[in-house]
Amino acid sequence: MKATQKDFGSLARRAANECSVFYFCGPDEAGASAAAQTIISMLDDPGERMEMAGATLRKDPILLGDEARAGSLFGDSKHIVVRASGDEALDAVGNHLLGTGDACPVLIVATSATDKSRTAKLLEKRDDALVAMFWPPDLGSVAGSVRTMADTAGLQLNGDIAERIARGAGLDVRLAQSEIEKIALYLDASPESPRNVDVAVLDAIGAKTEDDGFMPVVNAVLSGETNKLQAELVRVRELAINPVGLLLAFERRAAQLASLSAKIGPRGDINGVIQSEKRARRIFWKDERDLSVQLRRWRGKKLDRLLSKLLEMHRALLSNSQSADLLLSQGLTEIARAAAPRR
Repeated sequence: MKATQKDFGSLARRAANECSVFYFCGPDEAGASAAAQTIISMLDDPGERMEMAGATLRKDPILLGDEARAGSLFGDSKHIVVRASGDEALDAVGNHLLGTGDACPVLIVATSATDKSRTAKLLEKRDDALVAMFWPPDLGSVAGSVRTMADTAGLQLNGDIAERIARGAGLDVRLAQSEIEKIALYLDASPESPRNVDVAVLDAIGAKTEDDGFMPVVNAVLSGETNKLQAELVRVRELAINPVGLLLAFERRAAQLASLSAKIGPRGDINGVIQSEKRARRIFWKDERDLSVQLRRWRGKKLDRLLSKLLEMHRALLSNSQSADLLLSQGLTEIARAAAPRR
């Protein structure tokens, strides 16, 4: 079974009922992760969540099948979420499919992979598997998702408010969902007792726009502006910006660079593609200069290494939250130095 972000919503319920292996891929890692969470929420009994890394499965391709058929630590049901890069989990998935006996649901979120990857090809024609491909969304689609989230949470908001939340989340649906949950809690809203959301509400809870929070440090690091880095890291600490949330903004921008780079090709017209995307409202006018610089800093294998580095940092932050600030600062410093122009 195959899907894209356009038809995933209509297929999700059926896939949750009929499939046991789910493969979410494409340059929009945020959308892929959100889709995985949607499927988990639709499982009859998701039970315990078990996280596995693609790098681990590449070294031990038998492990996935063994864990999927083993009982939960607490004796209840469970599901497995694999975060992989490219085809890291290919052999593990193949071995898992050859196994016998009941297995728990396996959900794979694969960065740097598409529906043309070998893992996707292995799964796409199976009735018990879903392959879903996600491209970076535009402002309109994320704003639409925000309004859907708001309806579910008992919030009433207009298109301008939805767009502001979408922009503030850097077009990351996971961050937008978190913002909606925060607003609903602040207003004590529910579907049975809906509340109206206006600009005053957003200001009252301190909902940041991307310029206020994430994007200055994202642009300084990915543009290689090492002279700005220390001040930006200090600002991140002073504003108590969540490390994982900030890293998601980096992942979001890196996925956007990957998507644009694919359209440009090895010797294409960077400025021409940026202007085309701006006219299509897939990028903001104020991002034009930064994207132009960053597309020249991160191309080909260097961009692939950036995506892998961000995935590695994400895993490190989730597994060692007490040292998240330090790990983030070290990782961003390495990336900024790699992006800095050679003297």
